[in-house]
Amino acid sequence: MSVRILALVGSLRAGSHNRQLAEAAAKLAPEGAEVVVYEGLADIPFYNEDVDVEGSVPAAAAKLREAAQAADAFLLFSPEYNGTIPAVLKNAIDWLSRPYGAGAFGGKPVAVIGTAFGQYGGVWAQDDTRKAVGIAGGRVIEDLKLSIPGSVTRFAETHPVDDAEVAAQLTEVVARLHGHAGEVITA
Repeated sequence: MSVRILALVGSLRAGSHNRQLAEAAAKLAPEGAEVVVYEGLADIPFYNEDVDVEGSVPAAAAKLREAAQAADAFLLFSPEYNGTIPAVLKNAIDWLSRPYGAGAFGGKPVAVIGTAFGQYGGVWAQDDTRKAVGIAGGRVIEDLKLSIPGSVTRFAETHPVDDAEVAAQLTEVVARLHGHAGEVITA
């Protein structure tokens, strides 16, 4: 079974280390898994119930929902902005949480990882992201974590895929998420 993992990156910066981490995850995906880094989060308007009605959903939000519906699992990459989740990632979660009770996360496995400049690697933002995506209907894999501190210096001259320690940890995260995507959950 081929597993499609949709990667959402919470940084829009061209040189984003979280973006590089997502690219590394795509390269390191095990056989039978495909990590697709979503393009276009910057184009999605802030969530507003007034425009989230059939026939009026903004095209960029509809595109995100389609990509999410086609995914078997999610890998979210969160930097830390002022101690919490970046707005672009929270906005994506908000759009994917609707329509209420039938959002795109729909019990699918979700892992949240990331890197940040601080000494803890963005754990506060990643914890907030886990909370939000869990409430939005995702099946958060709580023990699947990777927080890489000191991103600005660690990845100043090295892409995450070329950092042996990070590559090994990232490979394990993607492989375990792939395994969770194959599990059947019964309530």
